[in-house]
Amino acid sequence: MSMALRTMTHAECLEMLERAHFGHLACCNDGEPYVVPVYFAFRSRVAYSFSMPGRKVEWMRRNPKVCLQVEEQWAKGGWRSVVLAGRFQELPDDDIWHEERLHAWSLLKRHLDWWEIGSLKTAELPPAAAPSHLFYGIYMSDVSGRVAAQAG
Repeated sequence: MSMALRTMTHAECLEMLERAHFGHLACCNDGEPYVVPVYFAFRSRVAYSFSMPGRKVEWMRRNPKVCLQVEEQWAKGGWRSVVLAGRFQELPDDDIWHEERLHAWSLLKRHLDWWEIGSLKTAELPPAAAPSHLFYGIYMSDVSGRVAAQAG
């Protein structure tokens, strides 16, 4: 069984991002890469997500150039993958970002588990020191994708 590889169209990439809600977010700080699983919602060239403060958020604040990767694998072989390159933008709870933040929340809440990864911490913090959650967007600058399927 041989596989054929093809580049996805721009429209196919956007459609896959709109259907997906789980992916891997990559960021970089001082030349060191960091990849984490995230839940997200994609609309109008923006991937919205939610997080607690931590390494990922600190690094994205320092270097807003990030990418988001999503993939599908099929039981009979084959896969497809999309990589969205973009810029991190925090959506603070203020008048300037209020509407965008509400929009992000309205898209994310359509999935029952949208908050799980972003709200988990590996170590418990005392309640008084517990950091607040934040919403953010990855504003798309480029997107590409590939499909590998059985040939013939």
